[in-house]
Amino acid sequence: MNKISFTKMHGTGNDFVLLDALRRPIRVTEALARRLCDRRFGVGADQVLILEKSKKADFAMRIFNADGSQVEMCGNGIRCLARYAHERGHTAKKEFTVDTLAGVKRPRLLDGRVRVDMGEPILDAAKIPTRAAGRVLERPFAIPGTKTTLRLTAVSMGNPHAVFFVPDVDKIPLDTWGPAIENNQFFPRRTNVEFVQITDPGHARVRVWERGAGATLACGTGACGVAVAGVLTGRLHRKVRLSLPGGELGIEWAADNHVFLSGPAAFVYDGVLAV
Repeated sequence: MNKISFTKMHGTGNDFVLLDALRRPIRVTEALARRLCDRRFGVGADQVLILEKSKKADFAMRIFNADGSQVEMCGNGIRCLARYAHERGHTAKKEFTVDTLAGVKRPRLLDGRVRVDMGEPILDAAKIPTRAAGRVLERPFAIPGTKTTLRLTAVSMGNPHAVFFVPDVDKIPLDTWGPAIENNQFFPRRTNVEFVQITDPGHARVRVWERGAGATLACGTGACGVAVAGVLTGRLHRKVRLSLPGGELGIEWAADNHVFLSGPAAFVYDGVLAV
């Protein structure tokens, strides 16, 4: 029987099993990721994060969803990984680089929070990717299996996001609409889904359906996508506060076209799982 040491962390309720491959190399498979994320037979998490060496950055981060699929980026996850790397002695720096499948990101530790330069949003429909051309802004989108049509704005923050502005997020049947949109053929690599209720130009409420993880309490890249979509459609300022079920995140779409995400990163516990 093998034993795996892990650290459980969360960012605004988006929870992770973090594996430190700098201390002990580990091979993560889809099956192992599913086992670790299982809330009854494993540790329980939305994603698995692996902290590794990198040839082009201070560290590398790999991410597996609860369904075992590997994904490009996780905004809440990189904040947790950054705090772990600093507080567990891998670096004395409070600002450093992390290589991801979505490129090199730069987190910076602040007092009680982590701010991350998430890079530039991708708005080209083919690169998000979607099956459209140009940009997808306020495009009519029929919710599969329903008679409802909403307006879709698509953004990538290294991973795809489908953003829908609605009058009341509490009335959205997330458990049915979320997977129907995630797996729609319009999105060749599936998509994350965000439903957004604007309260004022500096604030919005958001509910998230994450690709490969389901309903989550927060999504960092999703929050960035929401902010960008809100600016592009004239609903939000370039610096906003977003309320998600797990807490609040701050987003700024700066003049240099980079999107900055700030929010908490918390330790829950350390443990060992027999697999």
